[in-house]
Amino acid sequence: MPDRDGRDLLGEWRRLMDAFVGSAASAAGRSQVPRDLLKASQRQLELLQEVIERERRLQGELAAALTAPVDALFDLFEETGQTLRAQAEALESAGRALEETSRLMKRQAERFERSVGALRQPAELAKAAAGAKRSRSAPKSAGTARGKPAKTATRRRRAG
Repeated sequence: MPDRDGRDLLGEWRRLMDAFVGSAASAAGRSQVPRDLLKASQRQLELLQEVIERERRLQGELAAALTAPVDALFDLFEETGQTLRAQAEALESAGRALEETSRLMKRQAERFERSVGALRQPAELAKAAAGAKRSRSAPKSAGTARGKPAKTATRRRRAG
């Protein structure tokens, strides 16, 4: 027997009841019993229809209640994806800004070094013309003090 939904069953019930009431009315003639039986049958049919409609509504509510946590989880996943995308875009932008800042700082360093060289040249020429010895020291690198590693300079300060 194939599964039928509530509306099919209700329609079949209604046809059966109509046939039953029609048979009872024709068998009994014009008496009051078939009319009372017809009213009772119609009321049963209305009640059955209400039960089926309530059952369908409750099934829908139950399905919605059961799937609500899953829907909420997928909504959260979507929001998380959007947040991760926004963070990635912000990091890309920050990376570009850092690269640009690095390029600018390198240019500043190059210009500063050229400026120092340009400023030192007249002083060196004046020293050479005056016969003074050239006292040019090697440029200091980061992490050194007076041309020596930072640890040695730190040990001197502690000892002194």
